[in-house]
Amino acid sequence: MDYTELEVWKESRKLVSSLYSVTKSFPKEESYGLTSQMRRCAVSVPSNIAEGCGRRTSADTIQFLHVARGSLYEL
Repeated sequence: MDYTELEVWKESRKLVSSLYSVTKSFPKEESYGLTSQMRRCAVSVPSNIAEGCGRRTSADTIQFLHVARGSLYEL
């Protein structure tokens, strides 16, 4: 199965879109601080899901899913 068909990947993309919309209203002085960090965390989730799905072993895939979950916790 391709990662783009996974519900978790689709939902994580929605999260990124929503977060970008929300952070547009953050104060300008947060552009390089909180806003940037939150956006990088959000983008990391679908990126790690995709990278994990491209790995050769299920252990590698699971490791990248753990990294994606860590990004969610950070966010």
